[in-house]
Amino acid sequence: MSRKLALRRLGVFSIFLAPSRLRAFARSTELGLVLAAAAVGIVSGFTVTAMSFIAQQMHELIFGLNEGERLSSVITNDLILLLIAPVTGGAILGLLLLILNRYRKRPMVDPIEANALHGGRLSLNDSLIITAQNLISNGFGASVGLEAGYTQLASGLASKIGLSLRLRRSDLRILVGCGAAGAIAAAFNAPLTGSFYAFELIIGSYTILSLAPVVVSALVATIIARMLAGDNFIIDIGNFGTVVPADYIPALLLGVFCALAGILLMKGVAFIEQIARKSFIPGPIRPLFGGAVIGLLALISPQVLSGGHGALHLNLDNTTPIAALIGVLLLKAFASAISIGSGFRGGLFFGSLFMGALLGKLFAYSAPYVFAHATLTPVIYAVVGMSALAVSVIGGPMTMTFLALEITGDFPITVLVLAAVITASLTVRNLFGYSFATWRFHLRGESIRSAHDVGWIRNLTVAKLMRVDVRTAPSNLSIDAFRRDFPLGSTQRVIIVDDNNKYAGMVLVPEAHSGVTESSDEGQSIAGLIKYKNDFLQPQMNAKQAAAIFDTAESEELAVVSDLVERRVIGLLTESHTLRRYSEELDRQRRDVSGEI
Repeated sequence: MSRKLALRRLGVFSIFLAPSRLRAFARSTELGLVLAAAAVGIVSGFTVTAMSFIAQQMHELIFGLNEGERLSSVITNDLILLLIAPVTGGAILGLLLLILNRYRKRPMVDPIEANALHGGRLSLNDSLIITAQNLISNGFGASVGLEAGYTQLASGLASKIGLSLRLRRSDLRILVGCGAAGAIAAAFNAPLTGSFYAFELIIGSYTILSLAPVVVSALVATIIARMLAGDNFIIDIGNFGTVVPADYIPALLLGVFCALAGILLMKGVAFIEQIARKSFIPGPIRPLFGGAVIGLLALISPQVLSGGHGALHLNLDNTTPIAALIGVLLLKAFASAISIGSGFRGGLFFGSLFMGALLGKLFAYSAPYVFAHATLTPVIYAVVGMSALAVSVIGGPMTMTFLALEITGDFPITVLVLAAVITASLTVRNLFGYSFATWRFHLRGESIRSAHDVGWIRNLTVAKLMRVDVRTAPSNLSIDAFRRDFPLGSTQRVIIVDDNNKYAGMVLVPEAHSGVTESSDEGQSIAGLIKYKNDFLQPQMNAKQAAAIFDTAESEELAVVSDLVERRVIGLLTESHTLRRYSEELDRQRRDVSGEI
């Protein structure tokens, strides 16, 4: 090997050995971001496998399952255990909530909120806490899935990696999306599903720059999970029939039914939470009562327990009576609402798939009586129902379409699912307007409708835009004194304050000097020249809010006051500067989305 070649290779390896060079490599090149995404994919694959293993071990230990047996498909005579286990889990979770209420006052942030408001900054400590709560909830049988914990921890680790590399805001958001993509891809053995989950739900858009990192992360995570867990994450739907054109009409109708069911489910969760908040039961005690209700429901059917992996395969493989399907569907929906509404931590991703499959099979039994030419089998209706209900609750039409493709491997069924999914998505958006995550943000008072980056506008505040070199004058100053203190050309506007140093308005210097002789104004106060007495800005307002106030007040410049009570003048902001900075940020966001350099 020549010395020149050796030095060249040493230079390449030095990039990965020196932290500063590694950060520069990740920040400056697209390849660097792709390599960081690959690392995130490895972390995501290990995260999903480890969490799934821990949850399964908890199920086997707590409920006495055989190795590999799924909780929701178990048949047991130990009714006391089915009742006590969720109650115990609720008690442990309540104790953890009691500790958190004492020592952690700020709300925890999930990946969607982190990317929408915080530029991808996600607390790893919060992610670990949420993951622990999710494992406790799922491990003791609460009717929640692990997907929320998967994406939370994987995205939290991705954010930590991105912050250590000091990535730019847009790149950090992409890397958080890579964590979520890897988690979902590993959880379902579906890299396309994971990728579009990130594009639609975590990043909020698809760009050329985000394509390679997200897909690489999803592929790597899938490979790692398959190596570690084999076929544990695969959904096997068995044999299914063929699709003909006459099948599209019933599939579209099923999409509408799934949308209505999804809206009812989301409103049901919110209703349970509202009842819990208004009740006399303290927050840390609510999971205990919720666990008791779940235990009672499990006595009727253990299929309500946990996420529902075993129950899904149980109902797909077997021919179940209509009454039993209706009963399990209602019990699972009620158990999911109780679990989340009472304070158990988890999501409805897999639960919505399970309930959608049940709804699809129910529809399959009635469809031949209405649609004589339809040929769909109950299994295909189950796949359509899975995707349609999941998109109604979770969102992401392409995510759920690709999930159907990767589960079935059949393109005609995928096109049928796409039609039903679009129908369900349109119905939910027009009748309800939210997914499960954004609905919960709405209940908290947040105006987030997706993961699109709106945090930049909240960060572009009046406090950051204003200038502090403000010229003020007392409200009892005479006009001739005002003219002497502020001659023409010295400034355009002067802020007027009262005797208590509160904002009183603004005087335009040219108006004070125009149209009247100084002798006629001798001794007269400037009170008659004061404008914009009730028009001012506050430092916490963002640029968009400020622009609206400028438009309403019809002023080119407004004072910034400390608050509505003290009204102490702290700065001045011009409309032109506000609009220019707002336009610059909009243009930067457009370049990020379009992939321009």
